[in-house]
Amino acid sequence: MLFDYDSELARYHERLRQALDIRPGDRVLDIGCGTGQTTRDAARAAAPGAALGIDVSGPMLARARQQAEREGLRNTGFVQADAQTHAFAPEEFSLAMSRFGTMFFSDPALAFANIGHALRPGARLVQLVWQAADLQDWHAAIRAALSPGHPPSLSVPKADDPFTLADPHVVADALTTAGFTAVDVADVREPVYYGPNTERALAGVLQLRMAKEWLTDLDAPSAERALDRLHATLDAHDTGDGVWFDSRAWLVTAHRR
Repeated sequence: MLFDYDSELARYHERLRQALDIRPGDRVLDIGCGTGQTTRDAARAAAPGAALGIDVSGPMLARARQQAEREGLRNTGFVQADAQTHAFAPEEFSLAMSRFGTMFFSDPALAFANIGHALRPGARLVQLVWQAADLQDWHAAIRAALSPGHPPSLSVPKADDPFTLADPHVVADALTTAGFTAVDVADVREPVYYGPNTERALAGVLQLRMAKEWLTDLDAPSAERALDRLHATLDAHDTGDGVWFDSRAWLVTAHRR
């Protein structure tokens, strides 16, 4: 079972779509495309141009290809690779985009330089990244339920941490070092969706890597208590129109030199 990031990030998806301003004829690179919703939407907006999604997850890309075929999109492609090191054709794309897919690079400056190599001069890069962990209701609440007494680490984030680009100065420095200009970092605040009810939300959360990690070291009785706390937390966030948590992100735009 794959976690439904498209539903979780529906409000952010619309904010990103508006910021992208894709034009007919654009060639769009979608970084960390997951199951391809962003890539397919970009392909439709760019026609007769095209969109290419890149991601490291084989299962997600399999679903992305199936859905693109089901929708009859012939101007969409997907490649399984790491955008930090993939050998892109030079100056192939007029726009690069990412919906929370750039926070896991081991070397952000190197990754953005490689992405910049694939962009035409003056092309835009538009991305959403999470702000700090302590500003994320979803992260704090789930962690408090599954791993109480262990506050988020204040150490330098690891490459597999979704908050590696939470500091806007870090993002700006990485992009500038990679050859981008006119870097702009804007505050965006939207709720994220975890399911239509508590039970569905619980099943979804348990697919998340962070939830699995926090449960791994618990013995059976402790894990049962943690799951009870998680159920109560999700139930408290059930609005009657789904389970929602507050969140904050940065909308980052920049131009390739």
